[in-house]
This record gives sequence, C-alpha cells and structure tokens, in this order.
Amino acid sequence: MTRNDVQGEDTRQGAPDAPERAERTGDDSPGDDGDSGAEAGRRGPRVRRRVLRWTAVGLAVLLVATAGAGYLYYEHLNDNIRKDVLNLGDSKVAAPTPNAAGQTPLNILVIGSDARDSEENQQLGGARETFGATPLADVQMLVHLSADRSNMSVVSMPRDTLVKIPKCTDPDDGKVYPASEGRAMTNQSLGHGGPGCTVATWQELTGIHIDHFVMVDFAGVVSMADAVGGVPVCVDANIHSRDGQGHGSGLKLEKGTHPIRGEQALQWLRTRYGFEDGSDLARAKAQHMYLNSLVRTLRENATLSNPNKLRRLAEEATRALTVDPGLDTVKKLYDLSTELRQVKPERITMTTMPNRYVGARVEPTEDAEQLFRLVREDIALDGKDAKKRPEEETRAPDDPAADDAEIAVQVRNGTRTDRLRAAGGRANTVAALLVERGFDRAVADPSVLPSEDRTVVRYPSADLEGDALRVAESLGIPASAVRRSTDVSGVTLVVGADWREGTAYEAPAPDDETPESAEALNGADESACMHVNPAFTWS
Repeated sequence: MTRNDVQGEDTRQGAPDAPERAERTGDDSPGDDGDSGAEAGRRGPRVRRRVLRWTAVGLAVLLVATAGAGYLYYEHLNDNIRKDVLNLGDSKVAAPTPNAAGQTPLNILVIGSDARDSEENQQLGGARETFGATPLADVQMLVHLSADRSNMSVVSMPRDTLVKIPKCTDPDDGKVYPASEGRAMTNQSLGHGGPGCTVATWQELTGIHIDHFVMVDFAGVVSMADAVGGVPVCVDANIHSRDGQGHGSGLKLEKGTHPIRGEQALQWLRTRYGFEDGSDLARAKAQHMYLNSLVRTLRENATLSNPNKLRRLAEEATRALTVDPGLDTVKKLYDLSTELRQVKPERITMTTMPNRYVGARVEPTEDAEQLFRLVREDIALDGKDAKKRPEEETRAPDDPAADDAEIAVQVRNGTRTDRLRAAGGRANTVAALLVERGFDRAVADPSVLPSEDRTVVRYPSADLEGDALRVAESLGIPASAVRRSTDVSGVTLVVGADWREGTAYEAPAPDDETPESAEALNGADESACMHVNPAFTWS
C-alpha cells in the first residue's frame, strides 16, 4: 500500500522570509486552539519561542506502535502499514562511523501531519476551509537512539522554523519541487512530494544521517491514545480550554491527576488556551508531560499483557502509521521496539531546537548547532555518558579528499563580534598559510564578512566532505567544526573570533553540555503538573 497522492503544488508558500500571510501555513484557526498570524506576531515578548503543537505525539506513536507489534505477528497487520520513500532529496548524509564495539546510533524522524483528507481527520482537526489542502508537517522531532542503546535524545523543531527546503522529487508521479528560494517554513516540506522531503530538509539543516521516518495524522493520535488505555496527566486547578470567541481545545478537567484517552488526549496535546500564559511553550510542557507519562505507562501497566488489548493496540498502531521501507513490516517494527525498550525513562531527554524570532517566524540559533553536533557525535544530552569522549571525532567520508593542490578553498574573515570589529587581514593571512602548505587554490574572499564565534569549515555537498576535512586537518581544526551547509558553493573556511591572530590554531576545549535554551526535560520526571490560567478555571 502506498501513501495517498499529494495533489498539486503547495500554493500556500509565499515569498522567502515573508511576514505573516493570510493563507494557512500551519497556524491554528478558532476552534483549533489557535490564533491568527497577526495575534502570533503580537505575542512576541510573552513567548520565548514557537514550539510544536504536538511535541509528544510522534514519539508517543512510535513507542506505542512498537510496543504492541512484536507480540502479534499477523501478516494482515503488514497490509495496514502505509509506506513511502525515505529521502526525496538529491543529497545524502553519510551514516555515522561505528564505535569500537561496531555499534551505530539510530536516528528516526517522527512527523505529525495536519492532513484533513478524511471526514474523521476533518472533525478532529477543525478548520473546515482547509479540507483536502496540502498537508503540513506540524510535528517534527528527531529521535536519536545512542549507539550503545543506553540513552535516547529527542529534538523537536518548531513548525514555523525558517529553513531552506531542498529540491525534492515526488516518487509517485515524478513531479520535481525546486529548492525553495530563500527560506520557507519547515512544515511546508511535507507538501513537496511527501515525508521524504521533510527528511531531506532535516538532513540539509542538521547534517545528521536519518535512518527512518514515522508519520501519523489526527485520527492516528486519537486511536493510539485510546488503544493504550489512558495516560495520567495533572492540572493544578479545574480547567476548561474555551474562551468567549470560541478559541480553545475544549479540554475540561478537574484539579488533580486523571487518565486521559482518545479525543480527550488529543485535546490535551492541542491545548494552549488555559495552560500558563497561553503560549506554545506552555503547550509544549503539557505535551512533554504526556509523553513521559505514556512511556511510564507502557513500562508499568500490566494490562498490556492482555492479548485482546495487545491485538487492539497493534491494529490501531499499524493503521495509524506511514513509514519508510525500512520499517514497513510488523517484524521490522518489533525489531525497533527491542532497541527502544533498552532505554530507561531516566535516560530519555526531550529538547526543543533553540531558536529566535524572525518576525512571526523563528530560525535556529548558534545553540541549535551545538545541539545538532551533540546528536551527530552521539553524546548523551543528559550528560551521563560513561564512555570517554575521543579527542577528535573520526569521520570517513564517502568520497576521499582530492590532492591538496587541487582543493579549491575560499577563506573568509569571521572574527567580528558584537564588541570587537573584525581583525584586519585574517582571511589573507590564513589563505596564504594554506598555500604554503600545498593548497594552491586557496584564496581570500573579502566580499563577505560573517561573524563566527569559532572557526568553521563548511562544504555544500557530500562529494566535498573529504576535501573539507582535509583542509581542517591541515590547520589543526577539529572534525566537529567541519559542517555541511547550503549557504556555501564550495569548501569555505571561516576564520572565527577564536583565531584573531597568529598562524597556529588552538582548538577550544570541547563543550559537550546541552544548551540551556534547549529546555531539556528528563523522561522520569513524575512531578510535573500543568499550571492553569485563572481565566480558564471553573468551580
């Protein structure tokens, strides 16, 4: 079974970096616990960042699906699972190098689709005027399972993050979606041929090799939540998420801890009006609480050994999913569940990609690259890695480096900071240093004066990774500072503020701490209870 065809181009994509538009680009409508674009723009100071509407949903589906699948190996379950191509882009990211024990990490992109392509999805999703419109990837989270299977890291990307969507080709009809001009909202990537374009977009941005994807829609969320038998959540006061203008999810709960399931679980995951300050950040907290509780429920609830409950769970799970060919059978899902079950809740860390506002949208910050690096290097986000970090990351590019004399390198002066002007002549000095070391095609590029805290070598495509690593090696720059980027057209060395003088580069001590701006949440935290805004309480 293949996925439903995506019809036509996404006509909602506006100009690059455009201000808030009237067309729907993923913002909620009244009755969908959302607000208009103008309201979102006015919220700025109240909300530290835009976060996903359903941060917990995708990982929850992944965990629930794999929990039940392995116990019911019925061939017909395979037919329930929808399949799609893993990567629709032209560029690939090399798989990570195995550790000393021959183990490699596993990266799974979980996507929550806002598709309103069925009556059930329409009723649950609201926004009737968008029925049948091109779906958006309103939930995007990367699940990273460490090579030794001791820990799991989750990175969520806000749906309105501005990124460059690469060229993607629809596998069903061959339609080519050109790369976005400038930046577009990341949730639009799903409409460029399917989930494989969302995978391609993530790989372009993060440099992280993605092994699999799992996608679920509105109806899948409800059926999965109902099948698991209820997930305990807590509120510190009575809540009814509905205001006088009809905004709100409709969630109504009494103070205390209650098991929620089905449509009520969906309401919880969508609720913004009524939680704390009404921001997406508050909604994310509620989603993380739900996910933590779900994981504990799966581990502790003995009723999951009941054959009938497991049968229902497996049926609902397989019907809810669209996956890549690497996960398209019950056996493959069970094998994945075996891997996931090795991680205890206290070693699960959930984060949101650090970001800052650009008008009503957001973009990744420098801390986001730090978070991506930790995932790329398989460093646990909870700081509890038992293994010692190697002095330098080992990378084996698919294409080896060319001869030094044949490698073209542009050198830019990125030593400017908020407090210091650019150090004069740094691009010329380092370019001359490279030429002395045999890189005859190294030249200074004075046309751009970027600002970089640390020296970095960037390359645009996999065929130049070996060249970039060789340039870094010749100057003593660590491999972790070699990054793929669509912002450059060739191997580009940016001399950072950490190399303002001299010809010998001294690499700074590695910083393996998870940025505070990622707002890490531990999976074993049972104390969380959502604060209810007094304007949405009742007696």
